[in-house]
Amino acid sequence: MVAKTYTFGVVGIEAFLVEVEVHIASGLPAFTVVGLPDSIVRESKERVKSALHNCGYPFPMDRITVNLAPAHLKKEGAGFDLPVAVGLLAASGLLDLDPDRLPILVGELSLDGRIKAVAGCLPMAMGARALGCREMIVPRENAAEAAVVEGVTIYAADHLARVVEHLGGHRTLDPYEKVEAGLLRDPPPESLDLRDIKGQEHAKRALEVAAAGNHNILLVGPPGSGKSMLAQRLPSILPPLSLEESLETSQIYSVAGLLNDRPLVTARPFRHPHHTISDAGLIGGGHVPRPGEVSLAHNGVLFLDEFPEFRRNILDLLRQPMEDGRVTIARAGITLTYPARFMLAAAMNPCPCGYAGEPRRPCCCSSVQIQRYRSRISGPILDRIDLHVEVPAVDVEDLRNGSRGEPSRAVRERVCAARSLQQERFAGTGIHANAFMGPRELERFCRLDLRGERLLEDALRRLHLSARAYHRILKVARTIADLEQCPSIASHHLLEAIQYRSLDRDLFA
Repeated sequence: MVAKTYTFGVVGIEAFLVEVEVHIASGLPAFTVVGLPDSIVRESKERVKSALHNCGYPFPMDRITVNLAPAHLKKEGAGFDLPVAVGLLAASGLLDLDPDRLPILVGELSLDGRIKAVAGCLPMAMGARALGCREMIVPRENAAEAAVVEGVTIYAADHLARVVEHLGGHRTLDPYEKVEAGLLRDPPPESLDLRDIKGQEHAKRALEVAAAGNHNILLVGPPGSGKSMLAQRLPSILPPLSLEESLETSQIYSVAGLLNDRPLVTARPFRHPHHTISDAGLIGGGHVPRPGEVSLAHNGVLFLDEFPEFRRNILDLLRQPMEDGRVTIARAGITLTYPARFMLAAAMNPCPCGYAGEPRRPCCCSSVQIQRYRSRISGPILDRIDLHVEVPAVDVEDLRNGSRGEPSRAVRERVCAARSLQQERFAGTGIHANAFMGPRELERFCRLDLRGERLLEDALRRLHLSARAYHRILKVARTIADLEQCPSIASHHLLEAIQYRSLDRDLFA
């Protein structure tokens, strides 16, 4: 006899429907899973057998074949346990399934029949809605994230016996209460505020410009100058996540198994990997492909402290996601694409000891050491960073008596106003902020008058900047004008944007 159940697999962050066919035939006892399963899926036979036995259901001592269709797509994870177990009961004649009302089944089984959480329930629920599936049974721990998706009735189950009773019509499960989408858009209270930092007004202004246009930023200064504190407060001045951005980011965290008890990611991510991170840890991949830090920072901030301490090949891997907003990982037989539209914030010392150019403490590094240290950052990566900001050491008097400045909330209001202008400007183009403008948008929205063209031409010649740096200056100038609600780029906007590139000459020549 053949029985069918349905579930979902995940490739990247996209879910695909899997038809689970269970066939029981006479012959020597055997349990075979076909359809390109990975080792975890193949091991499901042991979990399913023990779970059925401990729930009081007989396990058929015949030849069992489980087919996971479509066969050409690799099936990964333990979420196939529940549909396989239900299919076995149906094929054995112990459970009568209605073929017209088969719910999507997702869940890992423990040996005693308990249903455990799996990764990727949110994209599965979104896939179910796209295919018109009306019902879905998921582990109780995953019900909150799945219930975010409208149009699909979610049932939370914690034991195999309860699922069998529900499908058999003996004791139905209660639908899980939907999460109000409006509440998800409210950002959580900020624990870090720009007011915590005394002085560094120039750096705070640079952070505001970076946040307003989603520009990458590099902070350069001696140890203890506040570079990390500034970067950590960058999310507090970014606009709140929209519902669309929240769903995009939550899908990545769901696939990575990092949603925990949250139904959605409601605050912009801030990822801070250590400089010893591997290629797969930063970009993604591995034996079982997982999103890397650049994808976990999607719609948020990726902070790389001690920037030159990262291996140069690791930093060069950032080129594609910084330009395209996504990461493509190619493996034998499969290619995965993860979103990776993040804002890069990096911090570094000006030299190995950290005190080059510091008047109060002499630098002990030789010119060769300094050059070797700075050359760890390649020119192409530096060109992709829009703002280079010097963060000098804070004077003791400023620490004792200096004013705290504006709170993050006030700065965020100006940033949101500038982002609103950009959304109106780029409506229907798929561009979210000035940092993502292409050549056509630059030509249309960043036109300069004759004085501005001469000013920029002179700066390019003196600083020896590349064509990419030229475009970055125009984008930053456009953002500065947006902060002032100006329709065109004035000379003082251009001058401020140019001074954010001065480190090209001073530090990396």
